[in-house]
Amino acid sequence: MHTRTTARRRAAMALVAACTLAVTVAGCGGTTKVDTKSESTDKGSDSKADPNAPLKKGLRIAFLPKQINNPYEVIVDKAGIDAAQEYGGTAKEVGPSDASASSQVSYINTLIRQKQDAILIAANDPNAVCGPLKQAMSRDIKVVSYDSDTAKDCRQVYINQAGSEEIGRSLIRNLGKQLDYKGDIAILSATQNATNQNTWIQFMKDELKKPKYRNMKLVKTAYGDDDDQKSFQQTQGLLQAYPKLKGIISPTTVGIAAAARYISGSSYRGKVVINGLGTPNQMRNYVKDGTVEQFSLWDPGKLGYLASYAAAALSSGQITGVEGEKFNAGKLGDYTIGKDGEIILGPPTVFDKSNIDKFNF
Repeated sequence: MHTRTTARRRAAMALVAACTLAVTVAGCGGTTKVDTKSESTDKGSDSKADPNAPLKKGLRIAFLPKQINNPYEVIVDKAGIDAAQEYGGTAKEVGPSDASASSQVSYINTLIRQKQDAILIAANDPNAVCGPLKQAMSRDIKVVSYDSDTAKDCRQVYINQAGSEEIGRSLIRNLGKQLDYKGDIAILSATQNATNQNTWIQFMKDELKKPKYRNMKLVKTAYGDDDDQKSFQQTQGLLQAYPKLKGIISPTTVGIAAAARYISGSSYRGKVVINGLGTPNQMRNYVKDGTVEQFSLWDPGKLGYLASYAAAALSSGQITGVEGEKFNAGKLGDYTIGKDGEIILGPPTVFDKSNIDKFNF
């Protein structure tokens, strides 16, 4: 009898201890039904946007680039930080020195603890940052991706540099004007399976179907695999295989620089037009020596500026990230949120002798 009583007492004490432990762990951040709800992603679907709400003063936002000292990212983030001053907020840039997939996670966790109003991220990996970004949103910290998107459910909006269709069609439009809409052309791409390149090329081909391009013919799409030397050799091969070639479009920064380098030191200089996507610093000399008349890319300063205003609009309740919502982005004017929370900056910027020295990236 004594043995049974003792056993019952021990069992009861063990049960109490287990319950006490469970409560203690839950209070330190363990998962309970309440915790699960609080950790769920809240993209603002239950809240309603008020487009007439004023921008809040004193907002605190943080830019988290792929890599802290990347010259391109510095321009983006500085413009966004300056924009915050316009609407009475404060902004900063933090981030890793390397661009590995998980290098941004610890910074997100720190920004959550600091209770920032918004985190703006150029994701190194679309999925590696999702967990902490969802935690941020569950704590009413707004998340804006820019330049490089996260998975769609890990942010409220994504600021895209330019629409894929606009990039592809504008490259053909620009080259067409330079060639007076006549002659054989070629494309020097990156890799054969590069999603963005192939999307742009498809729109290029579609643009070429329009009547005004009837005297322009795409003779070849070559692939330099985003390797400088291979792109250089592919340019040489195109010109040897197609002696009547009048223009080359390279929608990759590596390819256009390699093509320009080859043309600049050959008899084709001044005879074959090079166009595509490049950065001002890598293309400056080729523009100034006449090898390249123009090329395109988006203005990184405007990208950061727009991202900053989008974060402010989210934090102030003007938008929630739903398609069709509108907000004002200061000197850039009004913007409308598109499908999947995408906001497109606008047409690519065309760089030439008149403006190239205004940019440093």
